Amino acid sequence: MRPLAVTTAMRQEVLPDIPTMGEFIPGYEATVWFGIGMPKNTPVERIERLNREINAGLVDPKIKKRLTELGALPMPMTPTEFGQLLTDETERWAKVVRSANIKPE
Repeated sequence: MRPLAVTTAMRQEVLPDIPTMGEFIPGYEATVWFGIGMPKNTPVERIERLNREINAGLVDPKIKKRLTELGALPMPMTPTEFGQLLTDETERWAKVVRSANIKPE
């Protein structure tokens, strides 16, 4: 098999010569991401500490290198930024569902 393109917005470090779909179809992006959530009433101090520790891991050279080798792009962010990512992704994919008239089965 030969990769033709990646669906992320930017070229992947692990596949630098493979173009993005956005280079052929402007605005195209489809990515997979992972995040950690906590129950709604978790004390802010716990959320901040967990966020700080996770972000420290994501910028640790060893961990960052391994994640990159696996095709992941570490994205350290604040809880507020992660909340905005969730909102943006929900809105984006809701538009796709509506425009394609996708119905639950």
